Amino acid sequence: MRLHCLVAISAFRRYSTYRWATVTGVFVNSVFGVIRCYILLALWDTNPHIGGYDATDAVTYCWLTQSLIMTTGIFGGSGVDEVATRVRTGDIVVDLYRPVNLQSWYMAAEFGRSAFSLLGRGVPPTIIGALLFGLRFPQAPLTWLAFTAAMVLGVVVGFSIRFLVALSGFWLVDGRGMLFLINTAGTFFSGFMLPINLFPGWLADLCYALPWVSMIQTPIDIFLGQESAFDFARGFGTAVAWAAVLLTAGHLLLARATRKVVVQGG
Repeated sequence: MRLHCLVAISAFRRYSTYRWATVTGVFVNSVFGVIRCYILLALWDTNPHIGGYDATDAVTYCWLTQSLIMTTGIFGGSGVDEVATRVRTGDIVVDLYRPVNLQSWYMAAEFGRSAFSLLGRGVPPTIIGALLFGLRFPQAPLTWLAFTAAMVLGVVVGFSIRFLVALSGFWLVDGRGMLFLINTAGTFFSGFMLPINLFPGWLADLCYALPWVSMIQTPIDIFLGQESAFDFARGFGTAVAWAAVLLTAGHLLLARATRKVVVQGG
């Protein structure tokens, strides 16, 4: 456990080193947040209660999605994405020689990266959105606690998906195409582009059954207080179930991959 904490701290420090990249990321996220906000406000102006949200809920949803981009890694950019590259170059051998499981090592690093992304690139855009548009924040401490727990589960689910895709590099040699496809799917099915509540019934049901919903839609609905007791249980249950399934699949696939790994060049 101590080793994993040190890995997480090291990852936090690694990403905090790139300060200008962080500033640039906050600026870009904020610009796109403003653009997306006005688009959503135009939509809500024609239908003030679409999807069960009002205009304040809509702009809050928009800014929270901008803040969760890097926190949950919905667009990629996680350290685990390097696994496929390290398989291709043969550097994966160094990782496999470490006295710790490869999956748990990268998960610890992912928590460090996510923690910095939340503080460095998640909170500032939210503050900017609150100053420009006025956002809705929870009043109950338990809501904040539930939102935090949902975010953590979203990080675990996002990591587990990308870890599985990165392991495909053991068979495909170059897994960048698979990473692109999975990031594209996550952008749509997570609720990043539009709240899933706006989708047709059958498509919304499909999205709620897939793992990506745990990365964006579920945490934000909890933040906005949109969850009934049933929806709350369904959201957390889905996230926990997918996290368990994907982590187990990653563990089994890693064991199979390391039995057949052949390093290029010898």
